[in-house]
Parts: sequence; structure tokens; C-alpha cells
Amino acid sequence: MQSPEEWQIPPEFQPDPDALAYDLRETLSSIVSLRARVSEDAFTAETLGVDRAGQGVVIRADGLVVTIGYLIAEAGEVWLTTNKGRTVAAHVIAYDYDSGFGLVQALEPLGVPAMSLGDSRRLSPGDHVVMGGSGGRVHSMAAQVVACQEFAGYWEYLIDNAIFTVPAHPNWGGTALIGPRGDLVGIGSLQLQHQAQGGAIVPLNMSVPVDLLKPILDDLLTLGRVGKPPKPWLGFYASETEEDQVSIIGLAGDAPAQRAGLRAGDNVQAVAGQAISSLAEFYRAIWALGAAGVDVPLTLEREGDTFDVTIRSADRNRFMKQPRLQ
Repeated sequence: MQSPEEWQIPPEFQPDPDALAYDLRETLSSIVSLRARVSEDAFTAETLGVDRAGQGVVIRADGLVVTIGYLIAEAGEVWLTTNKGRTVAAHVIAYDYDSGFGLVQALEPLGVPAMSLGDSRRLSPGDHVVMGGSGGRVHSMAAQVVACQEFAGYWEYLIDNAIFTVPAHPNWGGTALIGPRGDLVGIGSLQLQHQAQGGAIVPLNMSVPVDLLKPILDDLLTLGRVGKPPKPWLGFYASETEEDQVSIIGLAGDAPAQRAGLRAGDNVQAVAGQAISSLAEFYRAIWALGAAGVDVPLTLEREGDTFDVTIRSADRNRFMKQPRLQ
């Protein structure tokens, strides 16, 4: 991503303070830029890099910040910078892989207000929102909700009611999705390409709804994880094909899928005898088998041959460097 000095949202796409029912400047002051450093031997270093940058949102007066988890996964160093230029160190509290949220704690006072958590269930297509970036209005975008629906990611990730907005914010990682009431309703996660009517390709943002954070926040703060058994994880990347098939497109390090001999290009036909035709079906079929450690029987097609393989699943957390409290 570009540094703050190199870009800004064109004025015509910036939010108009006079059109909003809240103090835009004060609300945007709750957003901080975030830099994270990860060691080169970290599990996620190859796919996510060792130097990561994005933003986060202060949600508590003591400097608790929520961001998108991939920015701070396995991070050994985290730095937060306010809109006024104050930079403080922070430490990672938790990364919840199921929701995608990450939490970090500022180690010194940030001197900024906290943004209250809103109700993402109130959002509907057509609602006007703000994608708030660190640096104030010039790094923020007036946007509109186009869909609230299920989203399946290629990295064994599935959430209900992901929030999709246009136009797309160029520095989306950890942006604050601000609702009509001036509260936090989501955290920016991805930029995706959508084929609109007429065939035009339109970029849009996907944000994780903040309602997924509320029921797990206390667990993340006290345990560093959600207080229930982890879901089974195989360590693959997958996509849906035009033929309604699920295809393996890559493998994650020395994870269960690679150890079991899966290859990029394998097509998944069934999980434990249950036929699947979408990523969402694939993930739900795996997770229905039990907690991490359960055996996962797959039926695969490879170069015209169909065969069965059973993979012993794992807890994804065990492959990651854990937060080191400071």
C-alpha cells in the first residue's frame, strides 16, 4: 500500500461533513494508522509479508484498537500513529481467525476518542456510509452499501452478512466502516472485483461486520482466543470454478493438506461422502465433523482419476507465533 504522503482520496469522493448527522472530524480521529513487523520465519511471512501497514480503530478509552487480523498475525512489533502524528508502540492481544478481527493494545495513551460499536444488522443495500482511513477526511471515502451477504474466502474463511460497499477504498486494510449514526459497523478487509450489469468490472470493498466482534470480545481480551474448541483446519487455498467445482489452488506451508499429499489443481468432490459444489459447502462440511484434530475424509479428482484421502486436521493457531505481551 502507498504511504500517507503519496496519496489522497479525490475531493469529489471524500465524505461531506455537512451531509452527516455526526461530527466527521472527531469520528475520524478515532482511526489510527498501524504498522506491524513480523519475523521472516513466521508462518504467514511468505504470504502476507514481514512489513505490514493499514489502520485500526480505537474502541476503548484505554487504547484498545480493533483492526483486520491479517495485519497483525504473528507480529512481534506494532506501532500506532494518530491523525496528529503521535506514534506509540502496541502489543497484539488476539487474532480471531473465524471472524477475521484482530485486537491490539496501545502501550501509552493515544489521546484520541474511542469510536462506539454500532449495529451492523441495521445496514441495508443503498445505505450511505463512510470508509474511514487514518489521516482524516482526505484518506476517507463516501461509500454506499451494495450487499450484505455470505462471503467465503479462499483461505478457509466463511462469514455471514459480510458488508460490500462501493466505490472501493484504495487502502482498505483495517479501515473503519462508519454507519449513518457515526458509529463503527465494520472493519475493512478486502478489495474485490465484481462484474456489474452490462459486463463492467467494478472494484468494491468487503468489510467484516462489527456484530461478529461483540459476542467474542470478552473472550479475546481475557483468553486471547474464543473460549470454544477451534475449528478443524487443513491448510489449503481453494476457489470455485465455473463448473461449480471446488479446486485447490495452493497449500499453506507444512500444514496437514501438504503432508497428506494434496496438490494445486486437485478438485474436491466430497467431504465424508457429502458432495460439495461451493466453498461455503466445503467449509461447513469440514467443520461439521468436529473440532480441530478430527479426521477429514475427502474425495478428490486429479487429472481424471478419482480417489479418497483422509487428512488429520489441526488447530491453525498452533502453526502461528503467539502474541508476546510487553
